[in-house]
Amino acid sequence: MAAGAGWRMGAGERGRRGAETLFRGLLFCVLGCGFCWGNSVERKIYIPLNKTAPCVRLLNATHQIGCQSSMNGDTGVIHVVEKAQDLKWVLTDGPHPPYMVLLDGELFTRELMLQLKGSSRISGLAVAISKPSPAQGFSPGLKCPNDGFGVYSNDYGPQYAHCNWTAWNPLGNGLAYEDFNFPIFLLEDANETQVIKQCYQDHNLPQNGSVPEYPLCAMQLFAHMHAVTNTVTCMRRSSLQTAFSLNPEEVCDALSDYNVWSTLKPINTSSKINPLDEVIIVATRIDSHSFFWNVAPGAESAVASFVTHLAAAEALHKVPDVQMLPRNIMFTFFQGETFDYIGSSRMVYDMKMDKFPIRLDNIHSFLELSQVALRNSSVLWVHTDPVSRRNDSIQPQVETLVEALINSSVGANVTLQEVGQSQPLPPSSFQRFLRAKSIPGVVLADHRTSFQNRYYQSMYDTAENILMKYPEGLSPEETLDYVTDTAKSLAEVATVVARALYQLAGGTGNTSAIQADPRTVSRMLYGFLIKTNNSWFQSIIKQDLKGLLGDELPQHYIAVTTLVNTTQLVQYVLANLTGTVVNFTKEECLNPEKTPNPEKEMYVYTWVQGSRDPNSTSRVPFCVQSTVHLTKAASPAFELKQWGSTEYSTWTESRWKDIRARIFLIASKELEIITLVVGIAILILSLLATYFINAKAHVLFSSPGDGGAVAY
Repeated sequence: MAAGAGWRMGAGERGRRGAETLFRGLLFCVLGCGFCWGNSVERKIYIPLNKTAPCVRLLNATHQIGCQSSMNGDTGVIHVVEKAQDLKWVLTDGPHPPYMVLLDGELFTRELMLQLKGSSRISGLAVAISKPSPAQGFSPGLKCPNDGFGVYSNDYGPQYAHCNWTAWNPLGNGLAYEDFNFPIFLLEDANETQVIKQCYQDHNLPQNGSVPEYPLCAMQLFAHMHAVTNTVTCMRRSSLQTAFSLNPEEVCDALSDYNVWSTLKPINTSSKINPLDEVIIVATRIDSHSFFWNVAPGAESAVASFVTHLAAAEALHKVPDVQMLPRNIMFTFFQGETFDYIGSSRMVYDMKMDKFPIRLDNIHSFLELSQVALRNSSVLWVHTDPVSRRNDSIQPQVETLVEALINSSVGANVTLQEVGQSQPLPPSSFQRFLRAKSIPGVVLADHRTSFQNRYYQSMYDTAENILMKYPEGLSPEETLDYVTDTAKSLAEVATVVARALYQLAGGTGNTSAIQADPRTVSRMLYGFLIKTNNSWFQSIIKQDLKGLLGDELPQHYIAVTTLVNTTQLVQYVLANLTGTVVNFTKEECLNPEKTPNPEKEMYVYTWVQGSRDPNSTSRVPFCVQSTVHLTKAASPAFELKQWGSTEYSTWTESRWKDIRARIFLIASKELEIITLVVGIAILILSLLATYFINAKAHVLFSSPGDGGAVAY
């Protein structure tokens, strides 16, 4: 009996083990197939959209703006809207809400977007970029850019506050400063746009007034934002996470980067310059913005002016006697100016707090290049501050500035005219300096009153906007060196600026020899607006920074916490144009403190990869000595932890985990329910089958040879 019982237990155990082995084998096969075929199945179901740009959430002290999706993304049936009448289907008539609207770029207006914003039938939006650019213009920025953060207020020129005197950006519709509770993506690739339209036509297009049948073409957008409400809320949450969590998950980051600056004559940056030394500041902004994240070509709003600035700096450095001038000149490129003057406000703060080698009291005068590429009849307008000019000591210095500029334009293809003294300054970095101290200064612009730029802070502020044209059939190298009419025009402006600066710095020589190089201007325009990955940019950067250069269209949006490409490229271009090549080895260039050079504290040394050797594929690197420096462009509000500040910029960018877009075919709700029910039924049958197999395992999996054991 004992032996028989033992046999029965052994057979049962073997049966259960056999069942478990079979089950594990099946499970392994299923999981293995899942891993092998999962990606393949997903590719067959979904078509990813790889050339897109999302609208993301930004926050300041009082508001949140931008867009976001739900945590798991938003899905909707695609409907193409090419004319205003097509909206009726998605807003009222369509039987399959919610809808994902594919919107023609011409219809991307504030009025239409507010209609969609107020509808629960909309789950998201994809905007097809308009080509050519909308003839009527398009600016999602504000009519009064940086309102409240310039110099004009209730205490200083109240009649000019809030753009009461001049609406600088009359086409500004404020769309980029609205808050949308659904995702909005820009379609940058015309081929992908066509794929979506084809899917719509094949599956969603109503035929003869009939309702389209399932399956329908749908789109899913993922752009969930972590930050909400305003900067005060998101920074408080981030600080609490940092203080009490071992793995903190911050929800937003301050918009920040670095300013680029250099001086005509070298200064020791480890100490302050002499209080009696005078410095002329030349300034431009290097950032732009649009409705969509990191889509900021900024051709007229930023690039044309900082390229002109760079060309003027090069022209001045070529003058033989510049090191003997009584006054120094500081070339400054501000980052983050689009967002309430981040860069300039930080530099002023550092000067006031003695954290910068130059003090506010050292500033002799200020010259800023604003938008300069779209001049009418070659006229460039000189703007000044009417309030500070009432000061008897400031007025004559401003007149000297204006006179120097006008005299420098004689014989050039640029005509400088001064606007009326009753008109305020346009939005400019100079205003942040005036908030701290009365300084004589001017702002040069191509507009007398409102902007000439019809695409300010827009995705359409491209090379075409500033009339850059190239002959067909040019190779990339030929295009790089082709001198366009725009380049010639900006070189003329740079020449005038350089000559005026030379006179203002105390130069007494003949200024006719001071000339900006149109070829250099053309190269910079090509690099900053069309293709950064060109042979010239390759030759002037460090070898380990080759990732800066890409084949995508360059963008000039400020980042969070890291150096953006624009800042670094401006840094290296400025060093190349104003620096000198020194005979240092790589070791000496990278470690100048180890050399006996007595001027090593006055300069910055950079080892760049150089041009390709004509007879080989290798490059010829060299060392550049320059006075180019970086300084923080982070709002003082975050250093002071005054997240609700009205004095300084408080802009932050929300964090996110996943941003992507895809299209696929979606089944009817009825079919989805049937599929679910069938799946549940199969699951229950599978569980029952598994249970009965396991219960009868000792019978099903017993071996015929085991029967002989009964005799014992």
